[in-house]
Amino acid sequence: MGCFSADELAHRVDAEGLECVQLALGKAIKGVDLQPGVINAGMAAEISAAFARHGVRIEVMGCYINPIHPDAAVRKTSLGLFKEHLHHAREFGCNIVALESGSRNADQSPHPDNAGESAYQELLGSMDELVVEAERCGVVVGIEAVTSHVLSTPERMRRLLDAIPSPHLQVVFDPVNLLSVANCLEQREIMRRSFDLFGGRIAVVHAKDFRIANGKLVTCPAGTGMLDYGLLLSWLASHKPGISLLLEETGPEQIAACGQFISNQMLSPIS
Repeated sequence: MGCFSADELAHRVDAEGLECVQLALGKAIKGVDLQPGVINAGMAAEISAAFARHGVRIEVMGCYINPIHPDAAVRKTSLGLFKEHLHHAREFGCNIVALESGSRNADQSPHPDNAGESAYQELLGSMDELVVEAERCGVVVGIEAVTSHVLSTPERMRRLLDAIPSPHLQVVFDPVNLLSVANCLEQREIMRRSFDLFGGRIAVVHAKDFRIANGKLVTCPAGTGMLDYGLLLSWLASHKPGISLLLEETGPEQIAACGQFISNQMLSPIS
């Protein structure tokens, strides 16, 4: 949606007919230089009031740190920033602060050791620390799987959820993130395994699509690719009625078409 004042951003979201957002303060709110110590109650009140005036909910706060950053000092600072989001989330009218499971590479690009036990144990340590803080604040940590990160499969996600059974750890489900060129033809099975393994802890859904181009999986707006939205939306309708879908890989010029596609899919009979 771009980077604007809170009031202008909320106005643009409302004008598109959208009801809620995932808000990354440093990317979306003009003038916010997101550093440790910057978030405060006054900022939260101003931003939440602007969104409320336009009838838009802040569903998720995005704080996509690398929880297994290879530099221990950077990791500590990043975890501290995430905790600040947790401390102030309710002041933004929000209950979920989200992140991905990270990579041994500082920039979160793929690393061969991400699938190993050591990386998982590092993630577990960071997540346990964040969830303890979320419990104190009465909010939720939303964790998102990515096929090239530590939580790369439905089974790895289930393992983390079993290790931290707290209701203050929930899933931001993005089915495309679990796909690759190697497994994309198994997308229905991967989605079904996800539903079986952690469906009860899905708190919000990211809606985008994918296609294969030049031998690579590339993401695209919902309805313009190969994702089986019929399966996804039928399961959500049965098991998570009213859950929020957050459009990704979607600019203002594509919102109407994506919204219409999703609405049509939800009204169509599912085989």
